[in-house]
Amino acid sequence: MKQLKWLLVFGILLTSQAFAEGAAPNDAKSMDSGMAQILLLAAFALIFYFIIIRPQGKRAKEHQQLVSGVEKGDEIITTGGILGKITRVTDSFFIVKVAEGVEISIQKQAVATIVPKETLKTVSSST
Repeated sequence: MKQLKWLLVFGILLTSQAFAEGAAPNDAKSMDSGMAQILLLAAFALIFYFIIIRPQGKRAKEHQQLVSGVEKGDEIITTGGILGKITRVTDSFFIVKVAEGVEISIQKQAVATIVPKETLKTVSSST
């Protein structure tokens, strides 16, 4: 039991000394290290902005302009690949004629592109 007590005291003394020695010195070298980490984080944030956020915002803006420019009579292709002609425009939907007597409703955001006039006739006549 006596040995265990000494072992505990000795262990506590070694542990407290280890913590005291591990304290970081408060000098210019440690400040440079902290500044380098902040600059590295800022560089990553800039890279992330220019590679991911900015291009995605530009694409979203272009798509919004495309959707707002679609009118009755335009021929479109949806994100699902459906080719059709706009027959009516509502607040959040387009009514699209895809074949004779067949009209479907699609969300405005589902428009992928506007195609030139008469594309629908060209495609349907070639099949």
